[in-house]
Amino acid sequence: MERIEKAVEVNCPVNTVYNQWTQFEEFPRFMETVDEITQVDDTHLHWVVSAAGQKEEFDAVITEQIPDTRVAWTTTDGPKHAGAVDFHKLS
Repeated sequence: MERIEKAVEVNCPVNTVYNQWTQFEEFPRFMETVDEITQVDDTHLHWVVSAAGQKEEFDAVITEQIPDTRVAWTTTDGPKHAGAVDFHKLS
């Protein structure tokens, strides 16, 4: 599996960024290839994405969620991928 790492600095309090980022159903507003995300329950998400003219649907589970600190996930079906986003206060 390919590993991608990226750091982004955001000029907002950590809790504001974390709270916005965990509004998964809002991802289509700023992620070009995401058509829809439905949060099924506290840890399960259903994704609909389109890329290169292909539409795919898959389910994912949140495997770790530490408020204001970290969110991690992995797919449970469809294309295999996993990831995590860590949030840190900058001095």
